[in-house]
Amino acid sequence: MGKQSSRLRSAEQRPSSGAASKQRPRAASHQPPATAKQSPLALDRLIHERLRLGIVSALAVNERLSFNELKKLLSTTDGNLSVHARKLEDAEYVACDKTFEGRVPKTEYRLTAAGRRALEKYLVHMEAIIRAVKD
Repeated sequence: MGKQSSRLRSAEQRPSSGAASKQRPRAASHQPPATAKQSPLALDRLIHERLRLGIVSALAVNERLSFNELKKLLSTTDGNLSVHARKLEDAEYVACDKTFEGRVPKTEYRLTAAGRRALEKYLVHMEAIIRAVKD
């Protein structure tokens, strides 16, 4: 019983999280610290995932795409697209604009300058890997 009561006391002493815990924190930088050694083959894992690469690529050639347009273009589900788009938003690669047309909500995505730079860097890296494999 001594252990159980100490666990209860420690739980009671913890500060309550309140409403602040419901807010989604901004994602920390997805890049490893500058001091960490990175393999020359390491790619931006945030973009490298198939669906996220599809989102970023589609937005690179279209100024804006709605949620439904992206969903159809990428042949995915609402939930899958939503999760991956959120990861790109958290990294500030993609911006999401929510509006209403009449009473119907409309969600549109656009590529940010940071997202465009990340995609360009990713493509340069992929080209270097392809050249290295061919040589």
